[in-house]
Amino acid sequence: MQVQNKVIIIDFGSQYTQLIARRIREAGVYSEIHPCTVSMDELKALEPSALVLSGGPASVGSTDSPGIDDAIFAMNLPILGICYGMQLIAYKFSGKVEPSTNREYGRSTLEFSEDCLLWDSLSQKKTLTVWMSHGDTVLSPPPGFKVLARTDGVDIAAMGNVDRKIYAVQFHPEVAHTEDGFKILHNFLFKVAGLKPDWSMSSFIEDAIQNMSKAIGDEHVVCGLSGGIDSTVVAVLLHKAIGKRLHCILVDNGVLRHGEGQEVVETLREHFDLNLKYVQAQERFLSRLEGVVDPEEKRKIIGHTFIEVFDEEARSIPGVRWLAQGTLYPDVIESVSFKGPSAVIKSHHNVGGLPEKMNLKLVEPLRELFKDEARKVAVELGIPDVIVWRHPFPGPGLAIRIIGEITAERLDILRQADRIVQAELQTSDWYRKVWQGFAVLLPLKTVGVMGDERTYENVVALRIVDSVDAMTADWSRVPSEILARMSNRIINEVRGVNRVVFDISSKPPSTIEWE
Repeated sequence: MQVQNKVIIIDFGSQYTQLIARRIREAGVYSEIHPCTVSMDELKALEPSALVLSGGPASVGSTDSPGIDDAIFAMNLPILGICYGMQLIAYKFSGKVEPSTNREYGRSTLEFSEDCLLWDSLSQKKTLTVWMSHGDTVLSPPPGFKVLARTDGVDIAAMGNVDRKIYAVQFHPEVAHTEDGFKILHNFLFKVAGLKPDWSMSSFIEDAIQNMSKAIGDEHVVCGLSGGIDSTVVAVLLHKAIGKRLHCILVDNGVLRHGEGQEVVETLREHFDLNLKYVQAQERFLSRLEGVVDPEEKRKIIGHTFIEVFDEEARSIPGVRWLAQGTLYPDVIESVSFKGPSAVIKSHHNVGGLPEKMNLKLVEPLRELFKDEARKVAVELGIPDVIVWRHPFPGPGLAIRIIGEITAERLDILRQADRIVQAELQTSDWYRKVWQGFAVLLPLKTVGVMGDERTYENVVALRIVDSVDAMTADWSRVPSEILARMSNRIINEVRGVNRVVFDISSKPPSTIEWE
């Protein structure tokens, strides 16, 4: 997409780097993440309007700590350093940085030392609650830099060189824990850097359709549809670009939710007249999963079998030269990310391996977008709410929500239990309040009493979480009466279950899925 304003975020391995990019985009300014190893030629070619130096786990004074080319500072761009980025700026400009006596982690109270554009409209508050996470501390600012804020833990919690438009903060304005953090980023973008908001989903759609139509020409494209938001948006965008030369394939792997395959097919055909083939390959998948209990082995079997089935179907379509994938920007970032705590792409992501195997050209219209931006595109395209707001569903489906062996009986139990969870979230208006809600079938049985008789049956766990992008999550505070209805219905309506438990762990340290 063509934009006049572009912020480049230089990544030093922070767990929050993607969050910085998302916050900047939310302000209407396009942002990209590049590793700190980016060359000057590459950086200049990107034509940035401003730079953000991210945090990171390293100590700036150590021999193996990541750095950047000094020539970056000669580009005379507005720069915001965050955490490690602040320490690096201090180090590069001859300030004094040393390891902290005590690592400062968590909430802290920020006191403003001096008014500046970064605090515009905030200085009347005098203090802010901010989120700290650092092992090094700037003890004295470089020449030309003023101290802008302090906390109880550090005397220099923010600093700036007003003339050069270089600012740095020790805290993380991008995280929700920092009070008015979005306003601080907003002030940097618009008050310090003087940028204009020109990043929108409507303009993205226009550019994406035009670019795909031009690139693909009169050739044909095959697309694997799951009914999830990513693949559906890709399919609708391509349909608008090339019409019936798009061939969509939905593979039922036998571990979908109750009635999901048929529902997706009917919805997409009705609303968009997609050229869509529904392949029911349940038996092939389930026969290969028989007796398998290791979650990674489940993923590999499902992934390899999907590639096999999809390859067979795609090869039966004459004239196909392109493969469409729902790759999102976080997946692109992970492939080039500087070493840090970022998660590796899961082995079941999209349809990895297909381009090499099938020798097709790749079209990935969403590779510039985050998940929430893809959802905004879906709304702009008029995709029905049942798909737009469908909760995320993993590629291996119910196979990794059944802990242990997958059997027809256990699949039936989980489908029925999960159907009740979805229904109760919908009828209580909580479905769109939470990020994700589902049932998990545990590999144990417990004693119960039903109808004056002793029972020894399965346990179902409820997992309902709040999140923005699944990078972090917390358990949802769903009203107890809703949880009670879910529990009562599952125990009464699903034969083989006599106990329901509720998962109250957050991510991290837990994950959203159980496997």
